[in-house]
Amino acid sequence: MKQYSQMNIAELSAIKNELEINFNRHKEKGKKLNMTRGVPSDEQLSLCNEMLTCLSVNDYKALNGTDCRNYGGIDGIPEIKKIFADLLDLTPDEVIVGGNSSLALMFDNVAVNMSHGVRDGQPWQTQGQVKFLCPSPGYDRHFTICNYFHIDMIPVAIGNDGPDMNTVEKLVSEDPMIKGIWCVPKFSNPTGIVYSDETVKRFAKLKPAANDFRIYWDNAYAFHDLENTNASIPNIIRLCEESGNPNMVYQFASFSKVSFAGASVSCLASSKSNCEHIRKRLTAQTIGPDKLNQLRHARFFKDASGVMIHMGKHAKILRPKFKLVSDVLRSELGSLGIAQWSEPAGGYFVSFDSLDGCAKRIADLCAQAGVALTPAGATFPNGNDPNDRNIRIAPTCPPLDDLKEALEIFCAAVKLASVEKFLARMQ
Repeated sequence: MKQYSQMNIAELSAIKNELEINFNRHKEKGKKLNMTRGVPSDEQLSLCNEMLTCLSVNDYKALNGTDCRNYGGIDGIPEIKKIFADLLDLTPDEVIVGGNSSLALMFDNVAVNMSHGVRDGQPWQTQGQVKFLCPSPGYDRHFTICNYFHIDMIPVAIGNDGPDMNTVEKLVSEDPMIKGIWCVPKFSNPTGIVYSDETVKRFAKLKPAANDFRIYWDNAYAFHDLENTNASIPNIIRLCEESGNPNMVYQFASFSKVSFAGASVSCLASSKSNCEHIRKRLTAQTIGPDKLNQLRHARFFKDASGVMIHMGKHAKILRPKFKLVSDVLRSELGSLGIAQWSEPAGGYFVSFDSLDGCAKRIADLCAQAGVALTPAGATFPNGNDPNDRNIRIAPTCPPLDDLKEALEIFCAAVKLASVEKFLARMQ
C-alpha cells in the first residue's frame, strides 16, 4: 500500500470509510483491555510464590544476629544490603534498603531537601522557585513528585544516547535554582534507551551553579534485560567520586518488578557520606523497616547471582510479548509512514510516536473500543507533549491473546487518526 502522505483526497476518503467500518466492529465487541501501566503479569508474580513460605517459624535472624521480628536495623539487614551492593557494584555501606517502593525513597528525599536542605544546607523552598530538569519523554511519576512540591519542570530532549547533555550542562551551570534532574539510565521509561558511557561520564563531571544540585538516578530497570546482551552503564557513583562530585548523585533501585510488585524491597545508594547523613535522618523517621520481608528476599534469592538467574525467567516470559508488539506494529503500520516506535532490549515499555497532533485522538479512539492506555502526554511534564505524538505502550501484564487484540485495536486507531489528520490538512 502507498504511504498515506502520497494519497489524494479521494483515496484517503475511501480508506477512511473502510477504517471507520472496521473500527466500529472493534467497538461492538465491548472489550476491556488494559495497557496503562508497566505491571508484572500473574505468571511473573508466580515465579516468587515460594518466597511466601521460605521462612520457617525459627528462621527470623539476620547474619548479624538482628531479630527481624523486632525493632532496629534501620538501613536494612546485611544480607539484602549486600545483594543490592553486588548488583550495583557498590559496597554495603553505600546502600540503604527501604520498603516496597523506590518511588517512596525519591519522594522522601525531595521532601527533605525542600524542607531541610541537602546535608543540612539551606532548604530548597526558602531559596526561591525550585526547578528540575526532566528528560522527555520520561517517567510520569517523577513529574508527579515535582508537581506535588510545586517544582518547575524544564523538559530536556532525550535521544538514543540519553539526555541532550549540551543543554543539561548549560542549564545547570547557569541557574542556581535548578536543584535536580531525573534520570532513568538503563532501558529508560518509556523509550527503552540505555545511556551511553559518554553521557554518564558527562553527568559525573557536571559543574552546577547550585552546590546543592542532585542527580536522581532512578536505575529502575538495572536488572531487566530481555535478551542476553547484559546492557551495562558505567558506575555513576564511582565516576562522581573521580570527578570531585562524590555527593552529587542519589541512585535508586528496587525489586518491585523482580519479586512481588506489592511486597518488595528497594534501595537508595549514594556516597558513604550521604548515606551516613541519611541514616541520621532515618532515626527521626522510623524505628526500622520490614526486616522479615528483607529476610524473605535474602533467603529466596541468596545472592546477586540468584537475582540475575531469576530475571532470566522474567525475560523468557516477556520476550514473546515485546516481539508481538514489534511484529504487529511492523505488519500493520510499517509501510504507511505514519509512526515510529522503539524496540527496546529491556525494561517494561515501548515508546510510540504518531504523526504530530494525533496521540490524544488515538488514545480517545482506543478508549472507545475498550483499550485503556497511559494518557497521551503523560510522558511529558504537566502532561503537555508539545507535539501531541508520544504514547507509552505497556505490554507486560495482558496475556498474549489479549495483548494481540489490544494492539490490533491500537493500530486501527492509529490508522484512522492519521487519515483524519491528512484529510484535515487537505481541506
